[in-house]
Amino acid sequence: MNRRIRTALGVALTATLVTTAAPAPAAAHDRRPSVIALPDGFAPEGVATAGRYAWFGSRATGEIYRADLITGAGRQVSPATGTPSLGLKVDPRGRLFVAGGTAGDARVIDTRTGTVLASYQFADAPTFVNDVTLTRDAAWFTDSNRPVLYRLPLGRGGKLPPADGFTTLPLTGDFQQIGTGVNLNGIAPTPDGRALIVVQSNTGTLFRVDLATGVTTAVDVPGATFLNGDGLLLLGRTLYVVQNFLNQVAVVDLNRSGTAGVARGVITDPGFDVPTTVAAALGRLYLPNGRFTTPPTPTTPYTVVAVDAR
Repeated sequence: MNRRIRTALGVALTATLVTTAAPAPAAAHDRRPSVIALPDGFAPEGVATAGRYAWFGSRATGEIYRADLITGAGRQVSPATGTPSLGLKVDPRGRLFVAGGTAGDARVIDTRTGTVLASYQFADAPTFVNDVTLTRDAAWFTDSNRPVLYRLPLGRGGKLPPADGFTTLPLTGDFQQIGTGVNLNGIAPTPDGRALIVVQSNTGTLFRVDLATGVTTAVDVPGATFLNGDGLLLLGRTLYVVQNFLNQVAVVDLNRSGTAGVARGVITDPGFDVPTTVAAALGRLYLPNGRFTTPPTPTTPYTVVAVDAR
């Protein structure tokens, strides 16, 4: 996500893969916008969806903005914090889990009222709490500056833990922290729900993480690499890997355990301008444009692009 090393924009998938064509335009009766405008200067990073709505976090100010995916209208639901709001996930109880980037923290927000329900200070600098995923009994966060995951256990009825009730899981095995740039980034569950998948942005490698031990193994995807890998999204057994500076989304069919997969192409769109992550809603994929190559100003325009899921 933010603070990425602009690694060489090499080929993310080898020539053996069939490039996915840009999605066909929506049917004439489909009035859903394919591009949604965010507030000028917003600098989006994360996205989470539920029903017809999507929530976006600002890496510039920490503001949370909600957009109606059918009308395109939106409003602020949580004010600026002065620290980043990066990866987002919303749960069935209407709670938004927010990764706090350089602040080294996370917070949980009521999507209806914008109230901060809980905050957690995971680490002090150097830290970059980048992304989050939800499992049946926990919220898991990556740290791009450290070879660890942070776990927020969810109690009975989804009860949130106290401020000090998180744990830190050191990663061992195949994953190796490299340099001071963005390492761990996006995170998603495996299809069987028994482990996690993470992407290392600066090497383009996917790793499976054992939830109990932190042991990592590289996911075997023959002929593929995922350089500049950012947000991850799992739908069934299909993993979508956003490759931000490459302006594309890699599509991978995983086995149930997430130990191996087959790359079956990429999704591209003329509207992509360094997309950061992806969420699904209403049969589409929604990607906020981070525009990392455009100098941010208070008047810089930002958008969200919708493409067909496949």
